[in-house]
Amino acid sequence: MHYNFVTLLSSLWQVAWVNFFTMRADYGHAVKLLIAEDEVKTGEYLRRGLSEAGFIVDLAHNGLDGHHLAMTERYDLLILDVMLPDLDGWQILKSLREAGRELPVLFLTARDSVDDRVKGLELGADDYLVKPFAFAELLARVRTLLRRGASPAAELKLGIGDLELDLARHRASRGGRCIRLTAKEFTLLELLVRRQGEVLPRSLIASQVWDMNFDSDTNVIDVAIRRLRMKIDNGFDLKLIQTVRGMGYMIDLP
Repeated sequence: MHYNFVTLLSSLWQVAWVNFFTMRADYGHAVKLLIAEDEVKTGEYLRRGLSEAGFIVDLAHNGLDGHHLAMTERYDLLILDVMLPDLDGWQILKSLREAGRELPVLFLTARDSVDDRVKGLELGADDYLVKPFAFAELLARVRTLLRRGASPAAELKLGIGDLELDLARHRASRGGRCIRLTAKEFTLLELLVRRQGEVLPRSLIASQVWDMNFDSDTNVIDVAIRRLRMKIDNGFDLKLIQTVRGMGYMIDLP
C-alpha cells in the first residue's frame, strides 16, 4: 500500500496553525485519539498532523498493541487501519463493541469494495476512508465524528482524591482551594490525571505537553514537575505526584 506522501505532507501545513488550546475551546477538554496503523511512515505522518491540529495522539503499529490500548485507555476516537498484523481492524472493532466500548471508529483501508464498507459499518464503524486520502479530509471527518459524540458535561471534570480539574474553565482545585496554574502546567496535570496510576516517561510527557522530542540533556520536564508538585502537593499530607526513579512520573493515591 502506497501513499502520495507529498500531498499528505502538504496538507499538514494547512492545519499547523490549529493548536492545543483551540481544540480545548472547541471540545471543552483535551481530545485524545488512538491511531492503529502498521505502515510506519503513514502512522507518523498522521500522528504529527493530528498533534499539530491540537489533539493528544497515541500510535500503535500492530493490532495487538492497538487492541490493548483501546481496551484499557480512554480515547475520544479511534483511527483504525483494516489490514493490521496480529489482529486485523475487523477483529479489533468487533471486540470493542462486544465489550461495550462505544468510542467513534474511523476505518482506514486500501480496499474500496462496497462489501468491505458494508462489513465495517455493520460491525459498528462510524466512518470509512479509502487510501490514499488527503489529510485535510481525514481531519474534517475526525472533527465531524467528535462533534457527533461530544462528551456530556459530566466528562468535563477530572479528579483524583481531593484534587479536581474543571476542563471547561481550565481550573484546578485541591481540598476546595483554587490552585493557580499556567497553561502548560494545567496541560501537564491533565495528562497525569487522565493516566493516573500509569508511569509516564519523560519522552511521552515532552511529546504530549511540549510537542517536542525529549532531549536527555535538558531538565525542562523535571523543572516543570517540580513546580507543579509545589503547587499541588505542598501543604497537603497526601502527596499525589510521584517520581519513579529511572522511569518517569505518575499521579496516584499512595
